Amino acid sequence: MAEEQDNEQVDQSVPESYEELLDDYSHFGPPANNEVLAGTVLSITAKDVIIDFGYKSEGLVPREQFQNAAGEVTVHPGDVVDVMIDHSEQPEGYVLLSHTRAARLRVWDNLEKAFQDQLVISGRVTHRVKGGLAVDVGLEAFMPGSQADPRPIHNLDALIGQDVPVKIIKLNRRRGNVVVSRKLAVEEEVTARKSTTLEHLSEGAVVTGVVKNLTEYGAFVDLGGIDGLLHVTDMSYGRVTHPSELLHVGDEVTVKVLKFDRSKERVSLGMKQLEPDPWQSVAERYPVHARVIGRVVNVTDYGAFVELEPGIEGLIHISEMTWSRRMKHPSKVVKPGDQVEAVVLEVHSRDRRISLGLKQLEPNPWTTVDTRYSVGSVVEGRVRNMTDFGAFIEIEEGIDGLVHVSDLSWTQRVKHPSEVLKKGQMVQAVILNIDSASHRLSLGIKQLQPDAWESFFQSRQVGDSVHGRVCRLASFGAFVELAEGVEGLCHFSEVPGFSGGRRGRAGRWRSSRTRCISPPRRPSTRAAALCNRATWSMRASLRESPHTSWFRWSTTSPPYSMTTRA
Repeated sequence: MAEEQDNEQVDQSVPESYEELLDDYSHFGPPANNEVLAGTVLSITAKDVIIDFGYKSEGLVPREQFQNAAGEVTVHPGDVVDVMIDHSEQPEGYVLLSHTRAARLRVWDNLEKAFQDQLVISGRVTHRVKGGLAVDVGLEAFMPGSQADPRPIHNLDALIGQDVPVKIIKLNRRRGNVVVSRKLAVEEEVTARKSTTLEHLSEGAVVTGVVKNLTEYGAFVDLGGIDGLLHVTDMSYGRVTHPSELLHVGDEVTVKVLKFDRSKERVSLGMKQLEPDPWQSVAERYPVHARVIGRVVNVTDYGAFVELEPGIEGLIHISEMTWSRRMKHPSKVVKPGDQVEAVVLEVHSRDRRISLGLKQLEPNPWTTVDTRYSVGSVVEGRVRNMTDFGAFIEIEEGIDGLVHVSDLSWTQRVKHPSEVLKKGQMVQAVILNIDSASHRLSLGIKQLQPDAWESFFQSRQVGDSVHGRVCRLASFGAFVELAEGVEGLCHFSEVPGFSGGRRGRAGRWRSSRTRCISPPRRPSTRAAALCNRATWSMRASLRESPHTSWFRWSTTSPPYSMTTRA
């Protein structure tokens, strides 16, 4: 009985079949051709890397197969690597192995799996080739230029040296041909991110994105598969001339969603909305009549903008820069970048406007003009400007007076001030009127000389007989110059015997009761004078002269003359 029990125990320890015995000892058999084996690095020598690949002998792999471009060994003792038997000349006591061939076969297996499952893999762009780029995905693959990015790229060299995601679009293991596409990989990634972003995106939400592109009007921010526009006016409450002053491509920014059109997938973003609006309390910080200091940021034809603080700017209008009216352009007073002191004139926080003034820092010269000047006094100044109706003369800084064209000369008929004056000329004038409230000062130049009419009638009265020279004719009569600057009108109705004739061949007037004769020897007229002192106009009459019996005049060549004879 004991022997039978021992035999049963022996039979139980023996394998049941020959197949099981083969399975237990199959690992001692030689590996198949092109079989990839997993080996463990035992040590590294000057020429080889010794690897235990699970068989009786240890294997050798040339050291250069584990070196990178810098010549450094990339493995260490204990690392597990892929190898396969190299059937070339075997070294004594070792089996020659190849890591390069094993890695290549492993890469092909991985690429075939990625191609079949349409997986995204990583590759490094190594160099430029004809029609596209070479990408290292374990072996060299070709990426056409049209597959480099969803958007056209004009400079493919910018991708060289970068690790990029790609998808395999064509693979031929027998020919060793692999074609990859970064465009498909990026589009797939963007679509996945976009669907996630749209689920959580809403107006008023605060999100984080990366600056993708800069333009003159703003920046495009990638929010995760969808781009939003950050306009330059929504970047800061202060003045921003170009987005590059605050942002750069690749910067990570936190923004607020201002508008979101889900149907068109348009997003408007803002940065300044994350900060309090400085205009809300501007009236308390800058009260009217307060003196402030700021920096000139812009100069226009109508004034200068001064930055009081980031986001707060005030306008100094050209009329508020100086008391003088001859200001032509604000650049004569201030320039961009200047630090200026000004007075707050008005504050409109709702309209985001502050009016400033420079001239208010100095006293107004018009407030004391009445005490410093009086009507009738003689002043001296420089001609600053001339118009059709007169000339402006600056008698002091900020005080300009107007000389009307009618106040330039007693004797001349001045049509434009340039006939008498020149710009920049120093002249004297008499103050005729002062209106300090309206900032107006009336001057006269002819008042420096005595009035010819006053002098003429100091020795003559109405009804006196006078002598004169016909200076010009009109359809209604003749103008007679009685003295320098004094003219009288002799109407045809005041000419004895005149009944409205017509002009003859020689230009002489014919009348049914007069004779046309040659020009007179004495260019004088004796007539009765009728004067209106209120308007300084005078009418001369030949009809009322007691010595008039006949007359003659000529219009052939000026000056004309008129004579009377008793």
